[in-house]
Amino acid sequence: MAVTDSIQHQIQSGEFTSALDSLGDAIKVDPENTELLYMAAVCHRYLKNYKLALADLEKLQQLSPENGRAFQEQGHVYRDQGLPDRALESYGLACRFNPALLASWQARLKILISTRQQGEAEIVHAQLAYLSALPRPLIAVTDLLSEGKLLKAEELCRKFLQKVPHHIEAMRLLADIGIRLGVMDDAEFLLESAVALDPGHVQARIDYIQVLRKRQKFQLALSEAKALLKTAPDNLQFRSLYAIESMQTGDYVEALDQFEQILQKLPGDTVTLTSRGHALKTIGRFDDAVESYRSALKSQPGHGDAWYSLANLKTYRFREAEVLEMQQQLETSRLPYQDRVFLNFALGKAFEDESNFELAFSYLKAGNYLKKIQSRYSAEQMHNEFEAQKLVCNIELLSRRHEAGFGSPEPIFVVGLPRAGSTLIEQILSSHSQVDGTLELPNILSLTHRLRRGDTADNKRHYPENLGDLSSDKLKEFGERYIKDTAIHRQGAPRFIDKMPNNFRHIGLIKLILPNAKIIDARRNPMACCFSGFRQLFAEGQEFTYTLEDIGHYYRDYVDLMDHWHQVLPGEILTVQHEDVVDDLEGSVRRLLDYCELAFEPACVNYHETERSIRTPSSEQVRQPIFRSGLDAWQQFEPWLDPLKNALGEDLRKQYDIR
Repeated sequence: MAVTDSIQHQIQSGEFTSALDSLGDAIKVDPENTELLYMAAVCHRYLKNYKLALADLEKLQQLSPENGRAFQEQGHVYRDQGLPDRALESYGLACRFNPALLASWQARLKILISTRQQGEAEIVHAQLAYLSALPRPLIAVTDLLSEGKLLKAEELCRKFLQKVPHHIEAMRLLADIGIRLGVMDDAEFLLESAVALDPGHVQARIDYIQVLRKRQKFQLALSEAKALLKTAPDNLQFRSLYAIESMQTGDYVEALDQFEQILQKLPGDTVTLTSRGHALKTIGRFDDAVESYRSALKSQPGHGDAWYSLANLKTYRFREAEVLEMQQQLETSRLPYQDRVFLNFALGKAFEDESNFELAFSYLKAGNYLKKIQSRYSAEQMHNEFEAQKLVCNIELLSRRHEAGFGSPEPIFVVGLPRAGSTLIEQILSSHSQVDGTLELPNILSLTHRLRRGDTADNKRHYPENLGDLSSDKLKEFGERYIKDTAIHRQGAPRFIDKMPNNFRHIGLIKLILPNAKIIDARRNPMACCFSGFRQLFAEGQEFTYTLEDIGHYYRDYVDLMDHWHQVLPGEILTVQHEDVVDDLEGSVRRLLDYCELAFEPACVNYHETERSIRTPSSEQVRQPIFRSGLDAWQQFEPWLDPLKNALGEDLRKQYDIR
C-alpha cells in the first residue's frame, strides 16, 4: 500500500494524530507534495489546530495557487472558527477553480442564507441545482479538468458520450478538453454541433464563439456574437462579447462604441474599461488607452490586468504613487493568483525604469515563479521532442518527398524565439505591396496536435514519427487546407506572412506540405533574446520562459535544431540576425526581399509609417524608426543572469562573446 493510501485510511478511520505522525515523516522527504500538505491541513482542522491547518494550506496554495480543494478546506477552517465572511470568500474561490466541488457550493449557500444575502443565494442555488442534475461521470470529468488530468477526463467524457451521444454538457466538456490539448478543430466541431442541437443553450453558444476566436475565425465569431446579441439586446455580457469580436475583426470604431454603451449602464466597470484600453492601444491611441486603464484601476485598484497593460505599453512610466499602490496591493494576502502575476511583472517594469535593477529582477523572478508552478513544462521533454524531429526529418525523407506537397509560393513563415525581432521583420515585409501581414497563425501547430494524436495517419504511430507514413496525396491535402484556412486573414496580396514563432520546431512538416514556402529565422543575441523573454509575460504558449535555466536550454536546443534544418534543407532558410537589421536597415531589407523574390520598395525601409493593427508586445517599437536602445538592456541585469549563461553552454557563449 502506498504511503498516501495508508495515511488516507488513517484519516478515514478518524486516527488524525497517527496520520499527522506519518505525514510529518512523508513531508520531510517530499516537502512540496501538495497532496500531503492537504491531508495535514485536514487532520489539523479535525483536531481544531486551526493555525496549523491554515499554515499548511498557505504552503499548498503557494505551490498550487488555483487548487480548488485547498480553498475548500480553507473555507472549512474559517467556518469552524466562526468566520463566515472569510469562509464565504474561500468557498467562492474553490468554486471558481473547481466548479465540481459540491461541498463548497452547499457551504456557500448555507452561509448566504444565514447572512440574508438573498440575491447571491439564488444564484448559488441555481448553480447547485444545475450541478446536482449533472450525471455523476460529468461531475467527475469537471473535477479531473480542474486538477489538470486531461487524458483521464477525456477518456471518461468519451465513454459517457458513447452512451449519450448528444448530451450538450458532455460535448462542451469534451470541447474544453480539446482546447486545452490544442485540438481546436475537434473542439470547434463539437461546439458547432452542440449549438445546432440546442440553439437556446447560451453557454454552448458562448463557448462556440470563443473557440472560433481561438481558431482566428474572427468574421464567423463576430457573426455568431451578433446573432447572440440579437436574442437579448439588453444583455451586457452578450454586448461585451460582440464588442470583443468586433475588435478582433479590426472594427475598432464599432468595438469602442459598444464599450461606451456598456459603460453608460455600468459606469466604472473594470473589465470593460480594460478591454477598451486594449482596443485603444491596438490602434495607437496610447494616451486614451492610459486613461482607460487608469479608470479601471480607480474602480478596482487590485486589477492586475490593467496594471500590466500600462507596463506593456513599453513607453509608459509609472508614477511614484502608482508604484506604491501596486506594492500595497501585492501585500494583500487575498489578491487572486493571476493579479499577483500581473503586478509582479508590472513592478519589474516600474523598477527597471527607475534603474533599480536588483529590485526589478526580484519582481520579475517572483512573477515567473508563480507562472512556473502552474506549468507542466519540462526542458528534458522538449529536448527529446527536438531530437525526434532531427531523427525523423532527415535528408532522405525531405529529399524523397520534396515535391509531394502543395506547391503554393504564397506563405512566408517567420520563425524563431519570441522577442527575437520577428515583429520587425513582419512589419518590414508587410509594408510591401505584394505581402499581407497577418497574425501568429495557429494552423501548423493545430496540424501537429492532430498528427501527434495519430488521427490522420494510416497507422497508430504519432508525430513526428508518422510523417514518413503520410501519402503524397495527404501531404498535398494538408498544404491545400493550410492555404484555404489562412485565407480569412489575408487582404488580397499574392503573398502573406505566418509569424507563429514556434513553427521553427516543425519546419520539416512545413516543407513537406508546402515545399515552396519561404522560411525566415529571426535570431537575436541569446542573452538579449532570452532575458527579454523572461521579463515578458506572454498570454500563453511560451512556458519555457519562466526560469532562466529553462529559457537558456530552450535557446540552445533551438539553435541546434535550426542547424539541423539548414543541413537537411540547404539554402532554403534565411537567418536574419536582429542586430544586423539595426546596424544596416536598408541592406537587411534588400536581403529579405531578394530571398522572398520580391522587388525592392522604399516603404519596407520606412516600415514605421505603415498603418496596420499590431497585436504583439512589440507593437509600440515597430511604429518607430529603428533604434538601438533595447539591444543591450540585459546587461543591466547581468549580476543575476549566471543561470542563463550556464544553460546556454560554452559554444554559444564563445560565439557571442558572452563572459
